[in-house]
Amino acid sequence: MSRPRNDESSGTRRSRRGLHLPKNVWVVTLTSFLTDISSEMLTNLLPLFLFNVLGVRTSAIGVIEGVAESTASLLKMFSGWLSDKLGTRKKLAVLGYAVSTVAKPFLYLATSWSGVLGVRFAERVGKGIRTAPRDALVADSVDERQRGIAFGLHRAGDTAGAVIGIGVALAIVVAAGRGGLDLTRSTFQTIVLVSLIPAVLAVLVIAFGSRDTVVKRSGSRLPDLTLRGFDKRFKLFVLIVIVFTLGNSSDAFLILRAQNAGLSVAGVLGMMLTFNLVYAIAAGPMGALSDKFGRRRFLVGGWILYAVVYLGFARATAGWHTWSLMCVYGVYYAMTHGVAKAYVADLVPAEKRGTAYGVYNAAVGITAFPASLIAGLLWQGAGSWRGFGPGAPFIFGAALALAAAVMLAVLAASGRRGHLR
Repeated sequence: MSRPRNDESSGTRRSRRGLHLPKNVWVVTLTSFLTDISSEMLTNLLPLFLFNVLGVRTSAIGVIEGVAESTASLLKMFSGWLSDKLGTRKKLAVLGYAVSTVAKPFLYLATSWSGVLGVRFAERVGKGIRTAPRDALVADSVDERQRGIAFGLHRAGDTAGAVIGIGVALAIVVAAGRGGLDLTRSTFQTIVLVSLIPAVLAVLVIAFGSRDTVVKRSGSRLPDLTLRGFDKRFKLFVLIVIVFTLGNSSDAFLILRAQNAGLSVAGVLGMMLTFNLVYAIAAGPMGALSDKFGRRRFLVGGWILYAVVYLGFARATAGWHTWSLMCVYGVYYAMTHGVAKAYVADLVPAEKRGTAYGVYNAAVGITAFPASLIAGLLWQGAGSWRGFGPGAPFIFGAALALAAAVMLAVLAASGRRGHLR
C-alpha cells in the first residue's frame, strides 16, 4: 500500500497562514540552532587564533577557509544527488551532523595552521554531507507558498544559535582576564570543549525528532549529476551566483578588518553577536515578504546592500565603523540566504531538489576557494598598491556584487509566476 508524500503536507494545506509549519521545519530549525551555538563559538575566533596565536599570514588563512568551504560544497553536490537517488533525506543529514561533531574536538590539539586546516576540512566534510539533503527535507515538507517563511524561520533559528554561541564565547574570553583584549591558546581550548555540548545535542535532535520524506519522481529516470533537465533560469542563476561568490570571501576577513580598525577580541565578538542578532530578527520576516513580493527582488536588493557594506569596510578607520557596518550586513544576510534557497526550490522540479541544492552549494563553495585566496593575497600584497591597503579585498567584492545584482535583475525579468518576480 502506498503512503502519502509526507503526513505533514495536509497540516500545511490546512493552514497556509501564520506559522503553522510542519514538525520537520521546527526540528531542523532546532538542530541548526544548536549546531550554530557550537560552531559560532569557534568560527569567529579561528581567524584571530590563527593570526594572533599561531602567527599565520592572511594568505594562509585564505587557503584554509577556501579549501574548507570548497570541500564542503563539492560534497553538497554529491550528497544532494545521492539523496535524490536514494529517495531519502534524513539519513544523510544525520550523518553529516555527526561527522562535524566528531571533528571539532581535534581543534583542542591544533598547534599549526596545517592542523587547523585538517580539522576545518573534516568539519566541512560533515557540512557538505548534510546541507543539501537537509534543505531538500525542509522544501519537501512544506507547501510552495510557505517556502520563504520556512527557510526564513530556519535561518532565524540558525542565527539565534549564533548569537548565543558568540555570547558564550565572549563570556569565556572576558572571564579569562585582561578585559577580553587578547585571545590565548588556553582560552580557545576551553571554548572548544564547551562547544561540544550543543553539537552532540544537535545530532540527537535531528536523529530522533525528524521524519524522512518520500521523494516522488515524475518518471523512471534517476537523477544524475549534470544540469540536464533543469530550467534555463536555474542554470543562469547558478552562473550569477558564481560571479557574486568570487568576490564574497570568507567572513574571516571582516573579522580581521575589524581588528585592524581597532576592535579588541571582545569587541570583535560583540560586533559578531550584534550582526547575528540583526540577522536572526530579520530572517523570518524577510522570508515571508519574499513569498509575497518575489525572491529575485530581495536577492538583487541584498546584493546591492552587500556592495555598500563592503565599500564601507574598505574605508573603515575605526572599530565603531565596522561594528555599524556589520549591523547592516545582518540585514543583507536576512534578505538573501534563506531567500536564495527558497528561490532554488521555485526553479527546479521536486524530484531533483536535492541535486539542485547540491549544484547551488557546489557553485558557492568551489568559488569560495579562489574568493578567499584572492582576498588574502590582495590584503597581504596591498601595501604596494597606493590608496588600497587592507581595503583592497572589499573593493573587489563590492564590484562583483554590483555586477551580479545587475545580471540577476535582467535574468529573471521573464519569470511568469509571482514568486519568480
